[in-house]
Amino acid sequence: MKWEDLRRSGNVEDFRGRSPLRGVGGRGDMRMLVPMVRFLLSTKIGRIVLLVGVVAYFFGFNPLSLLDNTPSQRSASQKISANENKTAEFVSVVLGQTEDVWRKLFKERAARYQEPKLVLFRHGVQSGCGYAQTQTGPFYCPNDKKVYLDLSFFDELRSRHGSPGDFAQAYVIAHEVGHHVQNLLGALNKSHAEKQAATSKKKANAEQVKVELQADCYAGVWAHYLNGVLEDGDIEEALNAASAIGDDTLQKKAQGYVTPDAFTHGSSHDRVKWFKIGYEGGEIGSCETGI
Repeated sequence: MKWEDLRRSGNVEDFRGRSPLRGVGGRGDMRMLVPMVRFLLSTKIGRIVLLVGVVAYFFGFNPLSLLDNTPSQRSASQKISANENKTAEFVSVVLGQTEDVWRKLFKERAARYQEPKLVLFRHGVQSGCGYAQTQTGPFYCPNDKKVYLDLSFFDELRSRHGSPGDFAQAYVIAHEVGHHVQNLLGALNKSHAEKQAATSKKKANAEQVKVELQADCYAGVWAHYLNGVLEDGDIEEALNAASAIGDDTLQKKAQGYVTPDAFTHGSSHDRVKWFKIGYEGGEIGSCETGI
């Protein structure tokens, strides 16, 4: 992918130099806050401080972040390698390209594309959908309209899943942005209602598969418009990544057999198929997976 001279997005929030605040997500760490709360409740000034903290958290500011400014935490940013920073720059470019494409496509529908934020983090992060760790993998949170990404996933994509290449990484980002597009178009709310009404886990999983395959398709739609940006082999890198993280492939590696009823993202074949449909069609309407 010819990305070095392309526009960088201004919607990247880089939290890599911060330690994860498990106080809001880990049950054990919540217990560590109990003595502090009891101390604050014991004095009038403490109760005022506690009240201010609660109000601040309600309006979106985490007061625990003030505890994150220690020398050991500040030094974390010094450990970020030049290679990782280059990858972060690449992520910013890919996000910028998704903004350009989806802005154009939404305008054609007489709608305005609301750009998502993309949060880079290490180890763990507090999102609008709760606390998440690296093991969660890249994800989109509809509550705060943000994509969350630990860059170490790209290492796993290359080494564990055998999917190297910058466009394999671009596909992952475009897939998560595809969930944002679904959110703006109302598909996520519709799918959530269907899953809530599902009479079995199998049916709920099948509904989620439709969501994931449509996001794959939207990633393909985005790739369709990268004229002059794609290099030979880029689309193959994306298809290889889509195949490598199909449910059947992952299940075979993990347990030695496939359980289709437990699919939540789709088979390798279907993930590849829907990316191709989006790439060849180049239209939002190309991606009707049944949601």
